[in-house]
Amino acid sequence: MNIFDLYLKKILKIITSAQKNKILNIPDSLESINVDVPPSNFNYDISTNVALILSKPNNKSPLDIAKIISELIKKEDEYIDLIDVVKPGFINIKFKNNFWNIFIKNILSNPNNFGSKEKENKKNYLIEFVSANPTGPLHVGHCRGAILGDVLSNLLLFNKNKVIKEYYVNDYGNQILHFVQSVYFRIKEIINKEPFPTDNTNLYPGDYIIEIASNIIKNNKDLDYDDFKIIYPNLAKLSVAESLKLIKLNLKNLGVIHDNFINESDLVINKEVEKVVQNLQNKDFIYKGEIEAPEGEDKSKWVKREQLLFKSTMFGDDKDRALQKVDKTWTYFASDTAYHNFKLNRKFDVLINILGADHAGYIKRITSVVEALSGKKDKIICKVSQLVKLIKNGKPFKMSKRKGDYITVEDLINEVGKDATRFIMLNRSSDAELDFDFNKVKEKSKDNHLYYIQYCYARISSVFRNVNKSISDEININNFNFNYSKDEIKILKKISEWPKCVEVSSYKLEPHRIPVYLYDLSSLFHSYWNLGKEDETKRFINNNNEISDDKLVFLKLISNVIKLGMQIIGVKIPEKM
Repeated sequence: MNIFDLYLKKILKIITSAQKNKILNIPDSLESINVDVPPSNFNYDISTNVALILSKPNNKSPLDIAKIISELIKKEDEYIDLIDVVKPGFINIKFKNNFWNIFIKNILSNPNNFGSKEKENKKNYLIEFVSANPTGPLHVGHCRGAILGDVLSNLLLFNKNKVIKEYYVNDYGNQILHFVQSVYFRIKEIINKEPFPTDNTNLYPGDYIIEIASNIIKNNKDLDYDDFKIIYPNLAKLSVAESLKLIKLNLKNLGVIHDNFINESDLVINKEVEKVVQNLQNKDFIYKGEIEAPEGEDKSKWVKREQLLFKSTMFGDDKDRALQKVDKTWTYFASDTAYHNFKLNRKFDVLINILGADHAGYIKRITSVVEALSGKKDKIICKVSQLVKLIKNGKPFKMSKRKGDYITVEDLINEVGKDATRFIMLNRSSDAELDFDFNKVKEKSKDNHLYYIQYCYARISSVFRNVNKSISDEININNFNFNYSKDEIKILKKISEWPKCVEVSSYKLEPHRIPVYLYDLSSLFHSYWNLGKEDETKRFINNNNEISDDKLVFLKLISNVIKLGMQIIGVKIPEKM
């Protein structure tokens, strides 16, 4: 039961009827009318802006319109206790206690779908995330984007959309050449005792290269490693495959499983770049021209050269973008254009890209070329996952770097575990830098938000155990004639906000709102729990070791929302702590 949707429909019905009865004029579009959560300093349950929207078409002040609508609402609804009008014209509504009994009964009839927008039009999403170069294990910088993409997928799936999670494998170009050379030199080092050329800064020095080289030798005994040029095509496939094994293991340990892995090399082999360039040429979005020196380059030393350019400025970019280099090889942007054309050809409703902070400047050219290819301005959405700073004892924390010159996802999981990694990485908006504080992650206090939410669920589980019940049992109650206290209704109000949290998180693609909401709900529960130390009426189990139906239902509702939210985040909820 979404009380915000319910009362929006009621209000729209009331004002439509008022227009027919010549009481009010309403505009052609009613989309800007909403029902929302009132500010915390108002002791009301819902709030609507309807009077502000109807003020202009009626040539009356919002306050005058609000008074008219307030009377109409109260006349139509037996569950409303109070209606108040506040400047500049918001209508705040407080429900009678018996409304919450109907609310509870409705949720318990379908608890697993509480908060899901089942009747909304469903969409088919393609979410591309991580897409790190297949040159070694994932590092902490990839971790946040991986979790953002995965939880966003879970959130959209919770709302019954279709979602495909995709990883684009950049297995073509200079970085792969240098990676394969590194593996080759390690192979020569293992077989022929030839020293690895440590003075070559293009090579990858990490220990994992030795592991990859050893695996290739072990599993490919007939290969001849004498000539790099001859063995390169085969060795490149083997090296990338070994690297992807590491990456997939890192992702699995994070709880992330992709549906598709799309290789750049396949697009190149299948001439997809040439095809998409021809497509853009047919639409007159390509020309031969010269580009100015990139930002940061010495303009006095920049030599202008004629290149094949995409008319990116037609779509709001600050300059046109090169598709082909002077030597006639394709740019990275050209391959990326081919990949995004491949996405479009699969007929998804919405494309979502999760990009690292270092790719933020790449957004405009990608959205431009997708618009050029699709003819739609909002076909693709790019979300940026900002940097993560590791903090311990108030100082930057540097863990073991045995895998190379960076901290790996494996290092992080070994230090704090999967659940803490997922939760903390999601605990702040992705467009803001995140401090990952190891001390707080390991604290058993209110400051550790993950612990506080899990402790909430564990406390509720303990109540069920103490009355010989299970928290996972269905509750079968016929009589919902409960009389909840103000403290309990405060928590029920918070539970009623769960569908709004899911709705806003989905609409804005901001899944960090989920852990924030769960922490707020858990904090209210722990405060209520502490009231029981002084007030027997707040205790869940009475002196006869029994629990009343109203308390049982109350706990079930809280635990249900915690479970739903933590499932979206992909974090366990222990029944004992």
